[in-house]
Amino acid sequence: MIRFYFHPTPNPAKVALFLEEAGLAYETVPVDTSKGEQHQPAFRSINPNGKVPAIIDTDGPSGNETRVFDSTAILIYLAEKTGQFLGSPEDRPELLSWLMFLATGLGPFSGQAVHFQHSAPEGLDYAVNRYRREAERHYQVLNDHLEGRSFLVGSGYTIADMSAWGWLDRASRVLKGTEDPFATYPNLKRLFGTVDARPAVARARAVGKDHAFKRVNDEETRRALFPSNYPPTA
Repeated sequence: MIRFYFHPTPNPAKVALFLEEAGLAYETVPVDTSKGEQHQPAFRSINPNGKVPAIIDTDGPSGNETRVFDSTAILIYLAEKTGQFLGSPEDRPELLSWLMFLATGLGPFSGQAVHFQHSAPEGLDYAVNRYRREAERHYQVLNDHLEGRSFLVGSGYTIADMSAWGWLDRASRVLKGTEDPFATYPNLKRLFGTVDARPAVARARAVGKDHAFKRVNDEETRRALFPSNYPPTA
């Protein structure tokens, strides 16, 4: 059994998609990051960085219970555990390269683009431009790589495509104000459409729908999501 610590945001969505694609038995454990539940000691014992997603595998290496945190680490761990969505052995260097590109590039820059365009105070034009342009650059890198290709790595669907899907699903927020955020990235649009049409995506989108996550963006939410913006409490 996998205990899956979840909030409905892009990085947990990637793991939800893998779990549904692989047909693994799992229990969803809601972590309401808008209420600050990711900072509670019980969760910090699972992920010291206080971020979702994280998992506990009750049947980890040698049958021991084990934790895994960070969406990319979880995808690699589960793919290796199940032997699914890894591509061929010859694809492994390319798979790891694109996973790291997504983990250190597309994801963080997309997240900062969303933050500065939607959450930060007005007047931070340099930051808005910086992160929006970098997000667009990462989109272009992926779009160029996908020319003549159906998937990011090899000839089949892998965890790299799942990882990309998690943030591409928020393209309208990353590229704020665009009617069709993929209009100038036709290859990326095709990849997203291919993944998004898979039956497991609908099931992944339903994960956590039975839990009433906080939706109000008030002072408690801002302090929970951006604690480093505030002085430490005594």
